[in-house]
Amino acid sequence: MRDIWNDLQNHHSHIKDRPIVDLFDVDGTRFSHFSTNAVDMVLDYSKTNMDGTARGLLFDLMRQTGVEAKRDAMFAGEKINDTEGRAVLHTALRNLAGVPIVLDGADVMPSVLQTLEDMKLFSSAVRDGTLTGVAGKPFTDVVNIGIGGSDLGPVMATAAMSPYHDGPRTHFVSNVDGADIHDTLKGLNPETTLLIIASKTFTTIETMANAQTATDWMKSALSVDDISDHLVALSTAADKTAAFGVKPERVFGFEDWVGGRYSVWGPIGLSLMLAIGGDDFVQFLQGAHEMDTHFKTAPMEQNMPMALAMVGVWHSNICGYATRAVLPYEQRLTRLPAYLQQLDMESNGKGVAMNGVDLPRDSGPIVWGEPGTNGQHAFYQLIHQGTRVIPCEFMVAQSGHEPDLAHQHELLQANCLAQSEALMLGRSVNEARALMAATDLTGDELERQARHRVFKGSRPSTTLIYPKLTPYTLGAIIALYEHRVFVEGVIWGLNSFDQWGVELGKVLATEMQGYVSGADAPDGKDGSTLGLLAALKP
Repeated sequence: MRDIWNDLQNHHSHIKDRPIVDLFDVDGTRFSHFSTNAVDMVLDYSKTNMDGTARGLLFDLMRQTGVEAKRDAMFAGEKINDTEGRAVLHTALRNLAGVPIVLDGADVMPSVLQTLEDMKLFSSAVRDGTLTGVAGKPFTDVVNIGIGGSDLGPVMATAAMSPYHDGPRTHFVSNVDGADIHDTLKGLNPETTLLIIASKTFTTIETMANAQTATDWMKSALSVDDISDHLVALSTAADKTAAFGVKPERVFGFEDWVGGRYSVWGPIGLSLMLAIGGDDFVQFLQGAHEMDTHFKTAPMEQNMPMALAMVGVWHSNICGYATRAVLPYEQRLTRLPAYLQQLDMESNGKGVAMNGVDLPRDSGPIVWGEPGTNGQHAFYQLIHQGTRVIPCEFMVAQSGHEPDLAHQHELLQANCLAQSEALMLGRSVNEARALMAATDLTGDELERQARHRVFKGSRPSTTLIYPKLTPYTLGAIIALYEHRVFVEGVIWGLNSFDQWGVELGKVLATEMQGYVSGADAPDGKDGSTLGLLAALKP
């Protein structure tokens, strides 16, 4: 079999020192060739050092690793998560047309659409005051208690959709640190607060600890034992939710073919639906569904998720860049980098291939970021002049939600475009010398000062431009990144849909709790752990 990885490395060795900006001199239409359109968005990847040869090799790599066949298998409901024997069907949650998806001989769509309808009916009843708490008062606040995928998705999307909020105020608790639940509850009225407990198994330690604290707070404040009118569960464990006091009709379940980090499209997104309403939530699903359709049908050369994945593999494996920075120039996307961090690093942070052998190359990169322009006054110094090259993924809207502040949105756009341009162009030592000469510096001091003002440039970036941050657009953006992660995982030959690396720490934490409390003797523990346990004692 042809070694395309080797071909890519050989090609990169010949072009790695070529400035990115030179590619625009060679091809005046480079932008049109190295950008793609989908779901009213534009993805520009022309500011990378990828050329036509590299892209052709990456297309060949996708074909050789079976990306398209694996994509089709995922949408068809085949059990591609084979370490857990599960299908991967989060896309079914946004299959609004209800096109049949058969799993184990049964169409999953009637159940999916019924759950969506149940969520909409419940959400509407909460929002219009039909459902109330024990005191007969409408709910003014919703507290979502979850962690990981049961928190990051809804907290990110709810913050992003703040212009569409017309329901109860939403709050999110995830950390087992008591400060999180304490600080959230202290400003709320228990008579008008609805608690959503989000845990598929209803056994997640952090979530159940916070849920117990919240229900104790509510029972004490209301002087009642039955607070079932204030409880909702997002779980498949009906026996455990019933034991906790949640009414069966207040339990919204989802199947094991929906992974936690892919679950915002279903019941885990209930807090978002309560905030923005059922109609806008459906628009959120519709945007994702349109990206699904594009991903399934667009040729590889015009396929936006494949293009983004292609850039990621090029940068990570061929160029050797260990991280990627996600930089949304949209304050309401403040939690998107954290959300994508989990999506990417939990999915593709693996060292073993599907066949059980060690991966022959690096897999998922380190994903991090912060909204612009805040990041410009923090870590962009390292991005521009540091010794490590960090590919940047910019995002910016054509228009904002505040027409009276359009001048500020234009300033935001200008900053976004200027940063990607500056990363590519840099500043030469001669340009820096001329800059310093204008300040009347001369000799060694001019040279020293000039050196500090040199930017190497040729630092790669992509830019995603979308019309406006609407529910539809947000759905499309999230689905774009979901599919990008999937494609990269297929190329690397790993399973993007399990997360065994999360499990060991959970097991040890349960054991460690007994040592911390003093209930158990930590016999056989290593010297460091013994020393730390001793240091924790007041």
